[in-house]
Amino acid sequence: MSEKAYRVGVVGAGMVGDRLVAGLEERHFPLEELRIMATSARKQEMAGRQRDVIAASPEAFDGLDIALFAGTEGESGASVRFGWQAADKGVFVVDNGGDFRMDARVPLVVPEVNAEAMRRHSGFVANPNCSTVQMVMVLAPLHGAASLRRVVVSTYQAVGGTGRSGVQALAEQRKAAAHGGPMDLGPYPHAIYDNVIPQVGGLNEHFPGYYSEEVKMIRETRKILGRPDLPITATCVRVPVANGHSEAINAEFERQLSAEEAREILSRFPGVVVVDDPAASRYPLAADAGGQDAVFVGRIREDPSSPNALDMWCVSDNLLKGAALNAVQIAEKAVEMGLI
Repeated sequence: MSEKAYRVGVVGAGMVGDRLVAGLEERHFPLEELRIMATSARKQEMAGRQRDVIAASPEAFDGLDIALFAGTEGESGASVRFGWQAADKGVFVVDNGGDFRMDARVPLVVPEVNAEAMRRHSGFVANPNCSTVQMVMVLAPLHGAASLRRVVVSTYQAVGGTGRSGVQALAEQRKAAAHGGPMDLGPYPHAIYDNVIPQVGGLNEHFPGYYSEEVKMIRETRKILGRPDLPITATCVRVPVANGHSEAINAEFERQLSAEEAREILSRFPGVVVVDDPAASRYPLAADAGGQDAVFVGRIREDPSSPNALDMWCVSDNLLKGAALNAVQIAEKAVEMGLI
């Protein structure tokens, strides 16, 4: 890491914002100043202590070197309102939201996979969707060895991916079920307690029948891997787990790749941990991934229906590598590459 210290802004004071602050401090990012912004000024506990939070505005970015946006999306979201204005001021912007991921000006980056894409930045870099990040961490090294032909993925996504409202909904519905009371659905179209919901996001007009999370996984994976025509399909499901996304991945390659070779390749890739002893019931679990930086992969096995395909089970903390950690790593890598 550079000996220079940087003035860093964190935009957003929710769950991801909290983890961004914690990540910067825990990883000893060289901070000259840490400026936290939200919709309104207040004092708030973040990363274990009370912090001053200022109201986000164009002027609030003056003098910053880096701004990490936590990811509120849409026209009212901070990155749409302030992101490009900050970049025009010379601030290096890392956006965790989805508004600009597919923008041709914006590199979409997982540092272990495609850090070189940042050399083409225009002051603005996007953090991929949480479910995309953990999948490409597993696919990229295998793609480098055997070239992907097709990907089929089904996700089992924690309520923490919806933010505090999702976590609160699950907790309150659990209490309501225990006492026989009415259930507030919270941010979901159905109760999430004791249920699985095959809908994450809204329907996408360009992909009939697909919800937005599924489309994100398709389009973002293609962009990150530099394969715009890669055949890929996704089914994204919300499950009653507080934190930690799980994915069942079927990947077909141009050549046969044995499970043993895949384990060896993945075990050498930075940020990936192989947990794969099915005889002993050892495989990645969402309950074990919480608070861990790594992406965990197991149940690696050869698909008997296709000679060149593998099945895998992948788990990661969606708030860390799926969001805040990856954003901090982008900033770290940009410093290392001399881009800031």
